[in-house]
This record gives sequence, C-alpha cells and structure tokens, in this order.
Amino acid sequence: MKQYEAVIKVMEENDGYATVGQLYQDVLKVPGCVWKTKTPYASIRRIVQDNRFFFKIRPGLWALKNQKENVLRKLEIASKVPKKQELFSHTYYQGLLVQIGNMRDFDTFVPHQDKNKKFLNTPLKKMVSLENIFEFTYSRLVKKAGTIDVSWFNARQLPHAFFEVEHTSGIYKSLIKFMYLQDFNTGFSIVADKVRYEEFLSIFNESIFDPIRGRVEFCDYEKIAEFHTKLHAFNKVRDVFPF
Repeated sequence: MKQYEAVIKVMEENDGYATVGQLYQDVLKVPGCVWKTKTPYASIRRIVQDNRFFFKIRPGLWALKNQKENVLRKLEIASKVPKKQELFSHTYYQGLLVQIGNMRDFDTFVPHQDKNKKFLNTPLKKMVSLENIFEFTYSRLVKKAGTIDVSWFNARQLPHAFFEVEHTSGIYKSLIKFMYLQDFNTGFSIVADKVRYEEFLSIFNESIFDPIRGRVEFCDYEKIAEFHTKLHAFNKVRDVFPF
C-alpha cells in the first residue's frame, strides 16, 4: 500500500475526513504501508495537500475530494449560509482548544449552552472533563467565567487559561470578560482569524484594558491548528518516553 493510500484509508474509516493530529495517530498504524522516511509526519502534511485526492475544510482539517458533497453535508456546512459556517467554525476551534487542554492534562470546560454543539461528529460535552465549572472564587465571578468559550483548570482546580473564540462576534465583550477575572494568575486568549488582528489591537489599545495589558494573547486559527497538530506528534513520542 502506498503512503497516500494509507491516508485515504484512515479518512474513509472516519466518514471521509480527519484532523492532521488524528492522521498522525492512525496513519502509521495502517498495515501493509511502509514508512521508511525519518520524517513521516512531514510526509503526511505533504500528502494531504495533494489536491487530486484531498481538500481543506479548515486549518488542520482535511477531507477526501471524491466525498466532498457527503462530507460537507455530514458536517452541516454544505450550504453557504453564513450562520451555519460561523457555528461550524466556532465549535471546531472550541473543540481543538478542548483537545489541546486535555492533552496537556488540564481539566476542561465549555459553557452549558455549547455542550450539545458538535466538534466534527462529537458533542463537546463528551470531550470536556468537567460537567460543571469549579467553584474557584465568588459566585458572580464563577458565573462570568462559565460563559467563556473554553476554560482550562489546573490540578488545584484554579483557572490556568481562558479562551474566547471570535469568528464574527465582538472582541470588546470578550475582553471585558477577561477584565472581570484579572485578579487570577491565568492566561487570556482571543482566538480569531488573523485578518482580525488589527481590529483586536485597536480595541485592546483602549486605556480601559490597561490592567490586563501584556496578559492577553491573540491566537489566529492557523496557530491553534498547528499547535493541535504538533501536540499530537509530541504525545506520540511521550507514549514511548513517558517522562
């Protein structure tokens, strides 16, 4: 079996699509395919960019070209209705952030109103480790934290990082949420398309946000997808050298 055929096989067994991280996990296990290269992950990244067989859905997410209509229908993005595209993108990046948090051994939480939304074919509630957010401080602040798109908590049940995914919605409101939680030693991230970086800067430069200046990161979608992919590769190594 050729290497590209192994990638196709994994996607076929996963409804016609896969994240690059999932390909890292499964492609090298396909029987009958020999990977003599010292850089198999680079080979996988190169293979999925072959537009004879594959197409890109989102950063870090690829699918079989001969199943394009079926895949887009299954993911409920066959139509170009902006609201459906926005919902898919928002939940996709939430899911990547949840998986990253889980792989980094944090407890993960998403707002209750998002738990039935699907990351690809899996409801977010089946991915997060927490059904309810930790009561880590005053109830009014816990309630505010519970509305943030993705939260990571450390082993002491204290917040490690908060992420707001801003596909089209207001960055200002997300930064205000972070302001409520400024007294905690936690990271804050706005996750959005890189074209919104200048918008982020123009808003974040307002003096009202001085208390959290230097603590808020702008993470574009490509960066999140790349980190998700690299963490899968790292975890494969950690399985062999668990230290």
